[in-house]
Amino acid sequence: MTTKSTTVITRKDMKEPDKFQQAAGQAATWVAARRKQVVAAGVAAISVLVLVAAMVAVQSVRGRRAGAAASEFLATVGGAVTTAPIGDVPTFPTEEAKQRAIIAAADQVLSGGGSSEAVALAALAKGDAHYRLREWAPAKAAYDRFLDAASRDDSLRFGALEGLALVAEAEGKLDEAAKAWARVGSEAPAFADRADLERARVLGAAGKADEARQILGSFVEQHKESPLTGEAAERLARLGQK
Repeated sequence: MTTKSTTVITRKDMKEPDKFQQAAGQAATWVAARRKQVVAAGVAAISVLVLVAAMVAVQSVRGRRAGAAASEFLATVGGAVTTAPIGDVPTFPTEEAKQRAIIAAADQVLSGGGSSEAVALAALAKGDAHYRLREWAPAKAAYDRFLDAASRDDSLRFGALEGLALVAEAEGKLDEAAKAWARVGSEAPAFADRADLERARVLGAAGKADEARQILGSFVEQHKESPLTGEAAERLARLGQK
């Protein structure tokens, strides 16, 4: 995924969807090419990988004259948590400080009336930042905004969908979380295996072991080529087959 370093996005370009469609497409390709790694990494890493994918894609079409809000947003997302200077890379004293800065930078993009792709990526980053800060309500709102802005076939949708599932679980709404994981499998079928594994886990935690067993028991048949079949078998064994 390479782009000439001379590519520049102007403020006018930021209002034209083709630039960010290109970026979103590149991000989708990045995720698709690494599907096995993303799936095997587990839900704790998925939102991070999605954000990295989006960052890499959009960064490839960024130039020094990029729109101020988008440029600041991208720089903030790519910042480092450290007390030592790293060239022109933004640095933050703590992880919380970085996440707060991402939220503020994303808000600037969201309020700027840019392309739907820019809004979607900013909303996704904002949702992840709120999630890491354990701010469940604003995280959910940001993920919903991403899903409203992104196209139905956007490969990055699974990041927001799994975010909604994680938020529901964090709030103790296990039935809602199970339904959210089912939505992941339905709307992001490339990640249906991970969605089924997590739905079974949530159902087990909710005391619905029979439903969890049913999902895990048919896992191999439903997801023959999944790298998660071994993990599904182990979880089924822990639940105990009937």
